[in-house]
Amino acid sequence: MEITEVRVSPRNEERLKAYVTVTLDDAFVVRHIRIVKTEKGLLVSMPSRKLPDGTHKDIAHPITQEFRKKMEVKILAAYEEELKGGVSHPPTFRSGVV
Repeated sequence: MEITEVRVSPRNEERLKAYVTVTLDDAFVVRHIRIVKTEKGLLVSMPSRKLPDGTHKDIAHPITQEFRKKMEVKILAAYEEELKGGVSHPPTFRSGVV
């Protein structure tokens, strides 16, 4: 599976640093991935919904640790590129095979 596009929309908030949209194989889009600043560094958080008991459950997420790591690397690289460029509109980061 290829990550064919990563779009970053930076936020200037204390914890939330960006929203990310990822396109897989030019055929499937996952929106509302978040980059969150934690005490340990940046965290890629999958889209989730709040349950009645107050906990959150992922709506979409990688099944394997290997693919999760590949997604995180691509997402954080696109975020760093966005920070370097200082572009005011969400950039498009295109890549080849993950």
